[in-house]
Amino acid sequence: MTEITAYSKYIRISPKKVRLVAETIAGLSPIAALQQLAFLKKGAAQLVAETLKSAIANAENNLKIKKEDLKIKTIEIGEGPRLKRWRAVARGAAHPYKRRTSHIKVILEEIEKGKEKTRGSESKS
Repeated sequence: MTEITAYSKYIRISPKKVRLVAETIAGLSPIAALQQLAFLKKGAAQLVAETLKSAIANAENNLKIKKEDLKIKTIEIGEGPRLKRWRAVARGAAHPYKRRTSHIKVILEEIEKGKEKTRGSESKS
């Protein structure tokens, strides 16, 4: 099976927020996933959709695979570097905090035509 990947790195949003969105579309077809992402009221939905569109474009342009023949294999959300920042507080002091960043990796795979899984088709041994 052919695997197609796309990356978005150093995105200025917490990985925890992106994982919430990624879990909703894991295992879907890319077309269904894009439709679902369009109606999610999360800021991370647009970022995941951009990465998914990039993976679809990679499949169509580089490998000549139709988007109907693709399936989302995995979506990996990794932690990027943390940006150290300071928040001003009383009496001229400052408290440190970290701005988290994310790496999104979308892996698509081509659906095999002859090996469609149906219920009850597994051999019993």
